[in-house]
Amino acid sequence: MKVAFAGTPEFARVALEAIAAAGFEIALVLTQPDRPAGRGMKLQASPVKQLALAREWPVAQPRSLRLDGKYPEDATAARAAIVDAGLDVMVVAAYGLILPQWVLDAPRLGCLNIHASLLPRWRGAAPIHRAIEAGDERTGVTIMQMDAGLDTGDMLLRESLEVGEDSTAQLHDRVAALGGRLIVEALKQAEAGALHPEPQPVEGVTYAHKVEKQEAQIDWTQAAATLVRRIRAFDPFPGASSAVGGETLKLWAAQVRPGPLAEPPGTVVAVGPAGVAVAAQDAIVMLTELQRPGGKRLPAADFLRGFDLKPGQVFG
Repeated sequence: MKVAFAGTPEFARVALEAIAAAGFEIALVLTQPDRPAGRGMKLQASPVKQLALAREWPVAQPRSLRLDGKYPEDATAARAAIVDAGLDVMVVAAYGLILPQWVLDAPRLGCLNIHASLLPRWRGAAPIHRAIEAGDERTGVTIMQMDAGLDTGDMLLRESLEVGEDSTAQLHDRVAALGGRLIVEALKQAEAGALHPEPQPVEGVTYAHKVEKQEAQIDWTQAAATLVRRIRAFDPFPGASSAVGGETLKLWAAQVRPGPLAEPPGTVVAVGPAGVAVAAQDAIVMLTELQRPGGKRLPAADFLRGFDLKPGQVFG
């Protein structure tokens, strides 16, 4: 079975590697154009492109797939590559471009999407972040038959896993591995004609809007559990932050601690090797991993050796 793969970040690379390891023919790889990255802002290939080049798979990097859009020459070249590949199916995972109808119709079996949530919950761009932020106990992966809507297509396979106390970085890796395993199973079933599409329920639809940098600022008047979830959800991007002592610190890990709330929200109530205790709306947030601008992420005990924090100082 000839498979095209459309994806860009590490989440997608894991799935592409699983598909290849299962013995499916990778006829074409689509990924986003190289982007400036790092301190030198040099052009850098996506994780998916890096894997494709290492395996010598054909790669296309259109800026758009809309034939009537801003880059029609890119879309026309991509269409020629897709048609010439004689595809049976296209797998899509965190690609970053909207697929017009001509792409959805091009492969014999259509386009299968690896979505990092239990649809219809958390349709959209940031399902892992939003599941953690909302306090979901479980999330998972849905393999979906793509249609023209935003993550509205029929469900083909679905499997859940426990969120636990993971950050987005940690949960991402577990969900990516699950996505790789499920898409291989879906492709095997598709090859055998054994997939059974199921429409998404109309109840329970939520949207995982893209995470913006301005969301990183911590509001200490919120409940402690909410703040701890946000700190976990925003690791590694954009990184929760709050200002104290003239610097804006990144807050990477925290726990909820019961405690007296005589001080206003944002007030440092205790400092020690276990962490920095800060008053929130209803309890204490114990910050256990912090980072200064230009510095490294450090456990609280190490961080405090280079940054003088005292009870009574106020974050925010």
